[in-house]
Amino acid sequence: MFRHFVVLAQVAACSVLYPALSQAQPQPYPSKPIRMIVPYAPGGGVDIMGRIISARLSERLGVQVVVENRGGAATVIGTDAVAKATADGYTLLFGNPALSANPALNDNLPYDTLKHLAPVAMVAASFNVLVVHPSLPVKTVRELVTLAKSKPGQLNYASAGEGSAIYLAMAMFQSTAGIDVVHIPYKGAGPALVDVVGGQVPMMFIASPPAVSYVNSGKLRGLAVSGIKRLPVLPDIPTVAESGYRGFEVNNWYGVLAPGDTSAAIINRLNSDINAALNSADVKERMAALGAEPAGGSAEQFGKRLREEIALWRTVFAKTAGKTR
Repeated sequence: MFRHFVVLAQVAACSVLYPALSQAQPQPYPSKPIRMIVPYAPGGGVDIMGRIISARLSERLGVQVVVENRGGAATVIGTDAVAKATADGYTLLFGNPALSANPALNDNLPYDTLKHLAPVAMVAASFNVLVVHPSLPVKTVRELVTLAKSKPGQLNYASAGEGSAIYLAMAMFQSTAGIDVVHIPYKGAGPALVDVVGGQVPMMFIASPPAVSYVNSGKLRGLAVSGIKRLPVLPDIPTVAESGYRGFEVNNWYGVLAPGDTSAAIINRLNSDINAALNSADVKERMAALGAEPAGGSAEQFGKRLREEIALWRTVFAKTAGKTR
């Protein structure tokens, strides 16, 4: 009788403890939807590329990867949200060269880029296209420079905000060509592009993914490409270097990052799936059609590039601003 009571007591105890023990077991990653924060408004190159890779990642991971646009403050708002998120792999950042330029432009960032963000993988590389509204009476880079020099401080250009890749391209172009044009910042390349197409702002550098359709349709006139070679999807548009400014090159890139304390296991899982996605034929075709090239590689390689670019832009802006940052 006593033995029977003990057995029943043990069974009862196990039944009480089992749910708690089962709940304590770690869930396999991923087991719920993932947020991919794009720190720009919809419609620009970062948004377009972010949606391409998120769709493919959703298939590979078996959970939905949801793009969330959080533009503003030159990407700082969206980036800060990721830097301060729980490091569990469920909040990611889809970034671009603004990540490496902002430390040089802003001494008061609410996060430390290299400490509070963990590089996961480079996704793609592309170049920017210098475009103008068809009403602007220029058809070449030389003609644009001549016009700008005849009207210093009177021509405007749009960008996705200070520190964005397209802002950096124009900053470099102004320095190289010796012109003075006025910066009109937007919360993203999408809204900026809308106003250039509408003629409210006469020009901008824009990433190749959104540029292709507007140039081919005649809604914008492409003057030059910021890279070292012409884009296969826009073969008639010369590079800035071909247009008389030898050595000019401003690259654009897209990459995925996680909060800084994210585990190596999660980083490696995401890196592996991103690289596999980039090797798929459909992703390669979609990127090629937009003038972009898949990148990939290790998280370490991405981190090395980020560190090098932060140092580069600090040097560039220290020279142009006459001070050290």
